[in-house]
Amino acid sequence: MKSFLEIANGTFTGLDGVVDEFKNIIREVIQTSTQEELTSHLGYDKHQESDTTNYRNGYNNKTIKSTYGNIDVAIPRDREGTFEPKLVQKREVILNGSEDLIISLYSKGMSVRDIQHHLDDLYGYELSEQTISNITDKVIEKANEW
Repeated sequence: MKSFLEIANGTFTGLDGVVDEFKNIIREVIQTSTQEELTSHLGYDKHQESDTTNYRNGYNNKTIKSTYGNIDVAIPRDREGTFEPKLVQKREVILNGSEDLIISLYSKGMSVRDIQHHLDDLYGYELSEQTISNITDKVIEKANEW
């Protein structure tokens, strides 16, 4: 957020810092969203006890190419290997339209149903209303911090 403070203070010297800050926001949103997708897949929150044999099992690091440059992200995985992230799919290295999704999630006033339709239109898949609600709650926290 240093670049945004520079803008506010009138000491801004270039766009590189703003682009880097935007990439950081995209990284946080992708990681938060995929963690919420995993929570939905497993059926319980992080650090919550469960009777299931499947649980969180670290992260896979990957570099995604976007319009703003390369973004390094850590995508969560599950012990049984059954988790298939939908925002950034396995083996996907180019962020195709996901930036539109992120901007939409940041928009105020977009209902869960609108986000569902947006996902379906852009990517051809549906997430449950609860998963979308969890994702937007987490993203709104990041947007408010920003």
